[in-house]
Amino acid sequence: MSFRNTISWILFPLTMWYAIGVWFRNFLFSVGIKKQSTPQVTTVGVGNLCAGGAGKTPFVEYLLRLFSEQYSTALLSRGYARKTKGYMLDDGNHDPSLLGDEPAMIARKYPKVTVAVCEKRVEGTEKLLASGNPPQLIVLDDVFQHRYIKPTVNILLTEYHRPFYKDFILPFGNLREGRAARFRANIVIVTKSPEQLKPLEKHTIITHLKLRPYQKVFFSYIHYCDPLPLLGFSPLPLNTLDSVLIVTGIAHPETMHQYVRGICPTVTTIKYSDHHKYTLSDIKRIRKTFDHLSGDRKIILTTEKDAARLRELAAKNALIGLPVYYMPIEVRIHQNEEDNFDQTIQTIVKENILFLNRVQKAKFNF
Repeated sequence: MSFRNTISWILFPLTMWYAIGVWFRNFLFSVGIKKQSTPQVTTVGVGNLCAGGAGKTPFVEYLLRLFSEQYSTALLSRGYARKTKGYMLDDGNHDPSLLGDEPAMIARKYPKVTVAVCEKRVEGTEKLLASGNPPQLIVLDDVFQHRYIKPTVNILLTEYHRPFYKDFILPFGNLREGRAARFRANIVIVTKSPEQLKPLEKHTIITHLKLRPYQKVFFSYIHYCDPLPLLGFSPLPLNTLDSVLIVTGIAHPETMHQYVRGICPTVTTIKYSDHHKYTLSDIKRIRKTFDHLSGDRKIILTTEKDAARLRELAAKNALIGLPVYYMPIEVRIHQNEEDNFDQTIQTIVKENILFLNRVQKAKFNF
């Protein structure tokens, strides 16, 4: 028995109490004792049942690319691991210490999107709507368990290699709440699936999800883009390199490792915990490991989320001389489903925005 399994069985009694607590909280919402707020703006919620690793951030980016050219769009996130509290609006500096690494990264990539963070999503939504330029659409990141706000569209993500139906509630497993919570979703996305997925395999997964008729399911995969230099180095395609040092501070970097190993002859990895805050000591370790790599054409490769954190050290000149690159990723819906997904969610968003416009116009005329 593995160490994780041993610890899981030891903590099994806590799992039962945690499950009861989560069930009771959801019961209070279902009977109306705890109140849900439906804001006067179109909202798309993205979340998951597991504790991290389902691919929320790249999927949020998919939605922002889909809507931000057509509607004035905002992203509202909790801002995990930031040094601030309460409501914070990006001030144009895209500072991870103020926003958290993921919102800071998105603010840098999507200048047309208003990026805000707030632990209390109802408060954050109200402040966005009270601003001088209120958004038509708010994408709510990691909101599935934050039930005080009810999204117009609720999207649940579950990872292909770790679907919720094979998992258990914390701390025995990795689920934040029971599997029955899936029924709150309008759309379920199976993330990080292979680009080529057999119809029989899809059918098997859909069968195990046990969804209801009002719920739609789609499959997505990760598309890796060419690495980009964090500092002033020239672009280097992966297939031209002798060796790569992959440095990550995300929940499940294995998919990235596998992809790079399929291209580069020598791959070394350094793994930190999710949302890891890099220190000068870490950089010394990274530099020492990199110096021992073989070949002349070698780089340090990290994720886009990690790059947001490493920029703080780059500003302090800690990365001078190190060829640090980051690899952007994009979520793609399987080719035969992408138009269906886009049309489904675009129709809901468009109709709700038009409805809210009519309500607002009627109030004004009254």
